[in-house]
Amino acid sequence: MNHQTIIVCLEEVSKIYGSGNTTVHALDKVNLIINQGEYCSIMGASGSGKSTVMNIIGCLDRPTSGKYYLDQLDVSQLEDDQLAMIRNHKIGFVFQQFHLLPQMTALENVMLPMIYAGIPPTVRCDRAKAALIKLGLGDRLHNKPNQLSGGQQQRVAISRAIVNEPLLLLADEPTGALDSRTTQEVLEIFQELHNSGITVVMVTHEPEVARQTQRIIWFKDGKVVHPNLTPQQMLETLTN
Repeated sequence: MNHQTIIVCLEEVSKIYGSGNTTVHALDKVNLIINQGEYCSIMGASGSGKSTVMNIIGCLDRPTSGKYYLDQLDVSQLEDDQLAMIRNHKIGFVFQQFHLLPQMTALENVMLPMIYAGIPPTVRCDRAKAALIKLGLGDRLHNKPNQLSGGQQQRVAISRAIVNEPLLLLADEPTGALDSRTTQEVLEIFQELHNSGITVVMVTHEPEVARQTQRIIWFKDGKVVHPNLTPQQMLETLTN
């Protein structure tokens, strides 16, 4: 029997914003399991809960009720500083806007998470260089973001996300600001990272992006309506 390691486990997770007449049920008793090594995308219409669930999975927000286990640790009630430490050690983030510091070089941007993780300077530099070279930016180490194309900036952001060797890579619309050719290049990088054993979860509204992942989780009105769509089933869901 195959005993897979569960990386993400949401149990009856709800998230409520506001109160009284302005109450919004962003998530409604969501149950979700993601195993180590999976490559998933989260889809759904605007307001379906996909960004909220991403924030909870990424320890950027807490559920109003329910439990969230990350790598078998209940993180739903942890303090802010404990959550920050878990984010730094276990999760890599890639966003639509690259969130690079404009005054820093590619190398310095990638070294940042290691400063917070307390990694010695010489090790930081070597690891940041290795991550950038792996993503084809060996000749761009000392360029600042404004000297890089959108695709190159996103590669710097991905290098920064993987440099602490996270358990989980979360990508929120990572191709949203890129043209179609660059989108494909970035998706190939995610595929390679997945092939190397990293668990990847991506929020996207683009079917052609989701199609390249193994499993599609479909949200509607704060609930998981399809926990495990194949790319073909997703296309049928969209056309029905």
